[in-house]
This record gives sequence, C-alpha cells and structure tokens, in this order.
Amino acid sequence: MPATPTTDPLQRERDHLAASRAALRAMREDVQSLDLRDVTGTWVSAVVLQNQIEARIAALADLADTPLFFGRLDYLHPISEELSGTGGAARSAPRKGGGGRRAGGGESFYIGRRHVHDADGDPMVIDWRAPVSQPFYRASRTDPMDVERRRRFGYTGGELTAYEDEHLTDPAETDTASALLAAEIEKPRVGPMRDIVATIQPEQDEIVRADVTGTICVQGAPGTGKTAVGLHRVAYLLYAHRERLARTGTLVIGPNNAFLSYIEQVLPALGELDVAQATVQQLVAHVEVRGEDSPEAARLKGDARMAEVLRRAVRAGITLPTEPCVVVRGSRRWRVPAYELVEIIEELKGREIRYGAARDALPQRIAHAVLLKMEQSGEAPDDRVQDAVARNSAVKAVVKECWPAVDPAKLVLRLLSEPEFLAECAEGVLTPEEQRAVLWPKPGRSVRTARWTPADAVLVDEAADLVQRTPSLGHVVLDEAQDLSPMQYRAVGRRCSTGSATVLGDLAQGTTPWATASWPEALRHLGKPDAHVEELTKGFRVPEEVIAYASRLLPAIAPGLAPAGSVRQAPGSLAVRRVDGPEAVEAVVAACREALKNEGSTGLIAADARIPLLARALADAGLAHLTPGTETSADSRLTLVPASLAKGLEYDYVVLDEPAAVVAGEPDERTGLRRLYVALTRAVSGLTVLHTEPLPEQLR
Repeated sequence: MPATPTTDPLQRERDHLAASRAALRAMREDVQSLDLRDVTGTWVSAVVLQNQIEARIAALADLADTPLFFGRLDYLHPISEELSGTGGAARSAPRKGGGGRRAGGGESFYIGRRHVHDADGDPMVIDWRAPVSQPFYRASRTDPMDVERRRRFGYTGGELTAYEDEHLTDPAETDTASALLAAEIEKPRVGPMRDIVATIQPEQDEIVRADVTGTICVQGAPGTGKTAVGLHRVAYLLYAHRERLARTGTLVIGPNNAFLSYIEQVLPALGELDVAQATVQQLVAHVEVRGEDSPEAARLKGDARMAEVLRRAVRAGITLPTEPCVVVRGSRRWRVPAYELVEIIEELKGREIRYGAARDALPQRIAHAVLLKMEQSGEAPDDRVQDAVARNSAVKAVVKECWPAVDPAKLVLRLLSEPEFLAECAEGVLTPEEQRAVLWPKPGRSVRTARWTPADAVLVDEAADLVQRTPSLGHVVLDEAQDLSPMQYRAVGRRCSTGSATVLGDLAQGTTPWATASWPEALRHLGKPDAHVEELTKGFRVPEEVIAYASRLLPAIAPGLAPAGSVRQAPGSLAVRRVDGPEAVEAVVAACREALKNEGSTGLIAADARIPLLARALADAGLAHLTPGTETSADSRLTLVPASLAKGLEYDYVVLDEPAAVVAGEPDERTGLRRLYVALTRAVSGLTVLHTEPLPEQLR
C-alpha cells in the first residue's frame, strides 16, 4: 500500500528535502554511468568530453551541510515557460517535486542553490538564478509579484528544522522582521566565506541580476555584502549567459591571497567551478618582484602619466630611413625610395595601433610598394610574391633598423636605470624631481637580477600591452578596488576591454598612498567611464553599535561619504577598554579566551609590527592560532591578523589590539585612520578594543 501523506507541514518539507537529495544523487549517478567509448571520435574529443563530464559530476555533489533549498514560492497563477527558467533550467509546470498545481491554479516552486529534477524531468528544486526565483528576493506587500506566500526554511547543519511564512497578499498580516533571515545572517562563521544566496536583499539582487553588457561599480560600506554580491553576480551571469562567458572567460580579482582563500568556496557552493581568481600582482607577473618602492616612488609609478612616458619609450626606437630599400628578385632590382619608406612609417605611427602589430605590418607595406612597381612594369605578381618580398633580407633590414623589436621588461629596465632616457621620454610629463624619485637608486643590470617592485611589474604590463594587445575576458569582478593605482586600473581594464566588469569597493577603506579619490576617476582609468555607480549603505554584517563607533572616523578619512547604518542591533557588542602598559599583552590574551567561549570564529587584529609579540604571547598561553587565509575549523577558531591583511575578512568576534599602533604603522595619518576603520569593521557579533596609548581623537 502507498504511504499515507503526512499532515505535518514541517514533515512534508523534510520529505521533499529527502526526495530532492535522492533525485540529486540519481542525477549524479546518471552522469557517472555514461559510457563514452561509442560516442567520441578522436582522442582529443574524448578528453574534452571526459573533462566536461567530470566537471558536471563535481557540480552535482551534494554538500551535507549545505541545504538544497532555502525557500519556497507559492504563486497565485501558473507561470509561463519563459519565466520558469533560463535555457530549459526549469519546467513551466512542476507537477511533482517542484510543488505542482495548487488550489486556484497557482504553482509552487522550491528555491535552492542548483536545479534538481526527478526521473521524469520534473523540477524538484529551482535554481535561485532562474527568473521564477526572482520574487523570492524582491516581492513585497506593495508589489507581491503574483506571490501569495513566501516561505523561508531554517536548518541546523543539513537538517530542516523550521519554516516561516509571509502571506504577501493578505492585508490582515503585518510586516515583521524575519527571525530565520536574521539567524542566517548572524550564523557563526567557521571556515571560508559562505554564500548569501538565502539572504540576498532587494537592492543587492538588482546588482546581481544587472545586464552582462554593462559595467557596475558598487560603493559599499562595511557589512553591506558587496563582496558576496560581486561573487553572486558572477554565478548569475554564468547561468544566464553561460555560452557567451564560456568562450570569453570570467575572473575574480582580490587584494591578496588571504582574501582569495577566504572567498574561494563561495562559487563552488553555487555550482560554479570554472571561475579564475587572481590578485593584480599575479596578473602582471612578467618579472620577479623582489624589491619595494618608497611610498612616493610607488605613487608616481602608479600615476596615469606613466602611460604616456611608456608610450614614448616604446616608440623611442622608431627612426626614419635615409636610404632606399633595394629588393633583388632574379635579374631584376626593385627600388623603394627613402621618401616612400618615410611615408609608410609615418602613416603607421599616426594610426596609433599596437607597436608589435605595426612592426608586423611594415614589411608587408614595403612589399606592397614593390608589387606596385612590378605591376607598373608589366608583371602580374600575386600574394605569394608579396609574402616572399616581405621576407626579403633587404626589407627585414629596413624593419630592424627603423622599427626595432621591443622587449617590454628590457624597455622598463632601461627607463628606470638611465636618467637620460627617462628624461627624454618624460619631458613635459614628469618634473625633474619626479623623475629622480622614479629612477632606481641602484640601476638594474639585467631583467633577471633587477630588484623589481610591484609598481614596476605594472609598468612592464603596460609596456607589454603597448607592444601586443592583452586578451580580454568576458567579465571581471574587481574587489577592494579603492586601493588600486591608476596604472593598476589600466592593467585590470585591459583584461575586460571588450567585456564588462563589476567593481567593488569602499572609498573609506582606501589604505594605499594612491588610494582612489572618486569612482568616476577610477572608472575612467579602468576604461569604463560610462559605468553605473550603485551605493550600498544598509549593513547586515556589522552590528549598529560597532559601525556607529567606526563611522566616527569618516569625516577624517572620507568627508563626502554617507555613514553606513545597520539592520542589526546588538547591545553589548562593543567594548572599549584601556589597560595598563605592563598588563596590555595579558589583557589581549584574556580577551581572546573570553571571545573563544562563544560559538564561531575569533580574529585578533593588530598592527603588523606587534604581530610577533602577540604570537609569542598566544603560544605561551597555550592558545593555538591560525594565519589569514588558513581555513578555520571547529577546533581552530582563533586567527592572528596583521592589520594590513584584515581587509575583506570577517570574524564573529574581533579583539583589536592598540589602535594607535595601527594608525602609526602607516606612512600618514589619513591612511592610518583608514586602516583602523577597516580593523574596526571586521566583527559580526562582538568587538573588543584594548589600548594603552590614547585613542585617536575621533574615537574619544
């Protein structure tokens, strides 16, 4: 006999979860059972197909602690096929697991991280990125979007333990804050960054689903979820424009490897495994970086004016011929006068095409001039003759002499080592004082042995693009963008010159001497001056008490920026204590012990110079600690974080050691206060500030 359906709503939802997990396992087993022996043609196609199958198997993995669905939508009316999915991602009438028809003709859909269907192809779970899922994030009582009921689910581990309903068309029901939504946002953080797919807010969803053809810049205060929004935007674009982006590629750019390690599991949790991640420094790794610039030298090398200096340097070797080019073919000699050669070279110079492309075109242009003379004399040469003339030693000699090959690294080596060459290329662009600041104190002898700095590597990348165009990707996400120099923006812009970008940052968190002054200026350097700028000011991560305290610094570090607010009130989440000098380190250790009594992760943030001292103190106290980028676990929940690496990271509880030392560790007060602002806004549940030195006056 068939089982009697339960009348317990919670049990029915648990049954659907169990059935969905079984369906996902069946989907995975179907892929695993595929036999490719009779399908593939060549060994190359066999390898390609096998790789695709392995990727599909990985994408269908069922993560035990990650719920398959987190919400449900009950529509008032049937949903059209166009709205129910993208590219066949969902059927228009899920009559079984998806919820099926309801009384009155409406339909129900379970919303989750990926699409799951049963053996008949009926959807059990709809991908959160499908059009039918959009009302889960945007529907409201004023605009219910044809949704009668929105249901949220609560989980403990992987077990469904609660649900919560909003009847959007019921005038008798009043708006109340979602307890499950709050619980999900406040869930303790152990391990890498989690996705926020269950908690995306309407203003965030608008950014996530914006069209792929446009570039968006998101100015986001701490805790507004800008990083998560950027990552979910990548996942959405890959869903909605998979074929296009599969050809052109996507890239996420972060400030450092610790940050990339922290975010690396978000996209795989959403089923996206093929998104590359890199730092700007990794993008421009043409030379080995072994040196450091002074702040002034780094600022000047990052100045957009260096692009013109490099353009001149690349073209500095171009010379005009004074002798004709004589090509011998058989018994005939063909003469291209010097003035014709000059005209060809001047025309190529004026077109402003890439140096390497122009150099490749020059022998063909000279050969074409020879062919015209052949035709005038009665011959009928074809393209093969032109190619042969272009390879003639006389033509090659003209090209080598007048348009010599350029090695980008050798060129920048010369530019930074030879004052005369720099002066020639920087005349009217950099002052003599600026030129002296840019030059290496000790000239480099070779590309291999020179002490290249991070800013030098960006210059080499610019020179390389002047010689040969950098390939463009389909979409680039640039996080913590406020810290980039104009030349770094140009380096990123080259990677999306024919694609689009999502730029994420916070002007108040700029902690480099060249930090971005305004987003319009930054977007101009990126090559996207028409990008749309969105501002997120509603915080979800940082408690109101903490963000209000940190915002006291805004008038000094970002005068034009509106202070952020938070939807979360957490009384007692902020403690600021002054301790005596001899007891300072012991007080920090004690504060860490106290924080670790709570569930979740703890970050001890301190000025870089104080990290060794605190590391020894933690070791002496028997408190094991991790370094940024190392994944926390249930047994290792304390991370010792240099202030310079805190950006983008978050912890349930933060102990901040000696704010004055954080400020003093930077080259100027504004940068120091910005670094402090970053450190103050890393806590999700509680912040303890300990100091012996007086606090900055803005915080007193």
